[in-house]
Amino acid sequence: MLLPKNGLFGLFLLLVISTLIIIYQIQILKLQEKIYSLETNQKDYSALVTRQISEEDDIVVIYNRVPKTASTSFVGVAYDICKKNHFHVLHVNVSANSHVLSLNNQLELARNITFWNVMKPALYHGHFAYFDFSKFHVPKPYFINIIRRPLDRFISYYYFVRYGDNYRPYLIRKKHGNTSFDECVAKKLPECDPNNLWLQVPFFCGHAANCRKPGNKWALAEAKKNIVAHYLLVGVTEELQDFISILELTVPRLFRGALEHYLNSNKSHLRKTVQKDVPSEETVKKIKESPVWQMENELYEFVLEYFHFVKKHTLKDRSQKVFYEKIRPKYV
Repeated sequence: MLLPKNGLFGLFLLLVISTLIIIYQIQILKLQEKIYSLETNQKDYSALVTRQISEEDDIVVIYNRVPKTASTSFVGVAYDICKKNHFHVLHVNVSANSHVLSLNNQLELARNITFWNVMKPALYHGHFAYFDFSKFHVPKPYFINIIRRPLDRFISYYYFVRYGDNYRPYLIRKKHGNTSFDECVAKKLPECDPNNLWLQVPFFCGHAANCRKPGNKWALAEAKKNIVAHYLLVGVTEELQDFISILELTVPRLFRGALEHYLNSNKSHLRKTVQKDVPSEETVKKIKESPVWQMENELYEFVLEYFHFVKKHTLKDRSQKVFYEKIRPKYV
């Protein structure tokens, strides 16, 4: 039976429409599969990030390291033992070597560190000033740090930016030159201006505007307050071994075996400035006349005394026990 031309065209049109509908349905199915796959992956990722972890592993230590205080040596130990002790070490790198974090980056960093459970337990380290996690309504981590005699740190940095160190001996520094620290002070060059000593106080003071003002008395007081109230431990470069010992006793989940590794590996003096001249008495006298040096030194002496107090009651009296008694009401 022959169909009229109009009938053939209608049949052809019907076949085309049916084919298009089938292709459309196939595309819809593929799209649904992709959406399902993305949702599944998102759920898996969310579960991974927010996974429940044990109380023992729910540990975050932040080391907002002051430059030229033996921080590389200490971090080197952490990197060496992290695999054995099953924790993560992460470097927080701030662009342009800034020690000040923007407000939005403080918030983001606080939230990331707090809720990034897949990375816990963890030690985060970087050159940035202290900031208060409770300000962003998240739990506080353990803050730690190391401080150094201010003039020693200043001189070490002065020669470091010129001659480098044995960590990367072939790197040519941008300020490479032969001007000694004595000559720099005598000529009153900007690089050895005593105001440049103002570094350790701001690191502990935080992100208030006054923290950045050299010689600000409020900043010094705030730095002292933060050290006592918000830091688990602040050690001194000159007694790094004791600093590691206290951390191992206090936070063994991360630092178990750290002291032995520090003493028996090459990490105890990982970074030494290639050339560093001893300053003259006249140079030292000039620097110590500066109010900025005096305040930085006051902070160092404060930390040293506090560290010795902590050391006395942690390392020298290990027989101390804490227990509970007279618990009421009694349960049979």
